[in-house]
Amino acid sequence: MDITGFIANMPKAELHLHIEGTLEPDMMISLAERNNVSLPYASVEDVHAAYNFTSLQDFLDLYYQGMEVLQTPFDFYDLTNAYLTRCFAQNVTHVEIFFDPQGHTSRGLAFESALDGITSALDEAERALGISSKLIMCFLRHLSEEDAFETLEAALPHKDRIFGVGLDSSEKDHPPPKFMRVFKAAREAGFIAVAHAGEEGSAANVADAVDLLEISRIDHGNAVLDDSALTDRLSAAQIPLTMCPLSNLRLRVVDDLAQHPVRLTLQAGLLATINSDDPAYFGGYISENFLAVQQALNLSLEEICQLGRNAYLGSFMDDDQKAIALANFDAFAAENAA
Repeated sequence: MDITGFIANMPKAELHLHIEGTLEPDMMISLAERNNVSLPYASVEDVHAAYNFTSLQDFLDLYYQGMEVLQTPFDFYDLTNAYLTRCFAQNVTHVEIFFDPQGHTSRGLAFESALDGITSALDEAERALGISSKLIMCFLRHLSEEDAFETLEAALPHKDRIFGVGLDSSEKDHPPPKFMRVFKAAREAGFIAVAHAGEEGSAANVADAVDLLEISRIDHGNAVLDDSALTDRLSAAQIPLTMCPLSNLRLRVVDDLAQHPVRLTLQAGLLATINSDDPAYFGGYISENFLAVQQALNLSLEEICQLGRNAYLGSFMDDDQKAIALANFDAFAAENAA
């Protein structure tokens, strides 16, 4: 099997995926019509034409606008189900997905509207498709600490369905210390913590997220390699990095995928993984991200296997689930890596 076929067929886990970022243009238009929401786009082609970002903020402006079409639990179910159907087609067996409740409650939706629709689709996918999952609620870092605390309070009755908390949105001007207290409260309530850091921010943001927010996983983490001492720390602790190549390219974190740091992170002993971030906006789901970065960096089959294996190692699956998933991955690699 050649490396393209290997990537297409290998078992995968995805650890960095914003469910709102899977809103494909055709679904955006369809939901706008269903819910009588006015959009500044007349067609699917117009939506595609708008996907011309020069920065993270340019993307976020369109991203939050697109959310407006999500109005009911059924909308969130349809959105999540469409993503999971794509996952099944790309041999994804486990997902750990983000959702942004503040992006919905700020529009007048009940906290449960998004949660009910998303979790019903996740539960159905586990039964019907064998895709296991964890759901992570993100705080929007451009909003206030007070707003984050209100969101945490809303989540507490639903701890059986929300596994962890994260931190996303604009990294610039919103460093980790802003959210120390709410992350402490979330951890004390029993939530696992992760955070976006080192995407448009510095290695210092990554260090602060680890030390001040006490996160278990770093989302993105491109800037880690700028600090050799931090790199050594994260390598020794095997704190995962959830890297997103096509996102980094579209948002100008890297100017060319040939400059992407994923190979260097592997060489440094970091637990790097490949993910799709907001695939409807960035041009590819997880297989496309693997293929793009493999071609740009000429990654070897051994490196692809390491990245694929790292995702299961870096997941929040319980020990028994993880052992089974790793055994299945290793069996696939042994049979097809020749």
